[in-house]
Amino acid sequence: MREKSVETYLREQVRKAGGWAPKWTSPGNNGVPDRIVFLPGGRVVFVELKAPRKKPTALQQYQHDRLRDLGQLVVVIDSREKVDSLMECLEEGILEYAIQEGMFG
Repeated sequence: MREKSVETYLREQVRKAGGWAPKWTSPGNNGVPDRIVFLPGGRVVFVELKAPRKKPTALQQYQHDRLRDLGQLVVVIDSREKVDSLMECLEEGILEYAIQEGMFG
């Protein structure tokens, strides 16, 4: 499975949940997550998409840490199953816990 396939699936699932997942481009800030997920109820999650078993680069990890230091939720998704887990965790209100437990990189 390719990263693009996971990204498409993420967009579809977010849309089904009533949300929006635009691509994030930030000139002069390389390494920012690929998508910003906006969901009903004011929930926002930054999503880094990777091919299966791939890890964020050092620059990406720096940007993720920078966002987390500001209190933002950042996840790394590398499969459709992780997209499903993300959506379930959001629905159940346990995303912060799942991130702390290392479920999303």
